Amino acid sequence: MAIVAARYHAEIVDALADGARECFVAHNGAGSNLLQVVAPGAFELPVMSQALAARDDVDAVVCLGCVLTGETSHDRYICDAVAHGLTRVGLDFGKPVAFGVLTCQTLAQARARAGGDRGNKGEEAMLAALQSLQAIRSIAAAPTAGGSTS
Repeated sequence: MAIVAARYHAEIVDALADGARECFVAHNGAGSNLLQVVAPGAFELPVMSQALAARDDVDAVVCLGCVLTGETSHDRYICDAVAHGLTRVGLDFGKPVAFGVLTCQTLAQARARAGGDRGNKGEEAMLAALQSLQAIRSIAAAPTAGGSTS
């Protein structure tokens, strides 16, 4: 399992990463099986998740970041690019790529979602990745419909 965490809004993203790591361990994940890398910002999450997903020793990638609405529409372009990029990585590699990127209007909203009264979206992203990985493995191991044709 890999976590890629953007450095922009580090206070928020660090709290998301804490939640993701705690979730991984709570679901019997060994710390030695968790790789964490740092991205400069949310925009770089797709390319970094692509590099991680290409590794044979990575089964899923949890992407964490925080994009706040500003005075311009810049946030919309970033969020759109990140969402489409992460979706593409997951589809291209057939591995779960969890979207743990907060897209909030204010820092207070982000704090509420990074361990505050709205939970920890990093934890939720890790749980989604773990559950998706388990489901994909179940699908791959299931017998083919209609039985064997040999």
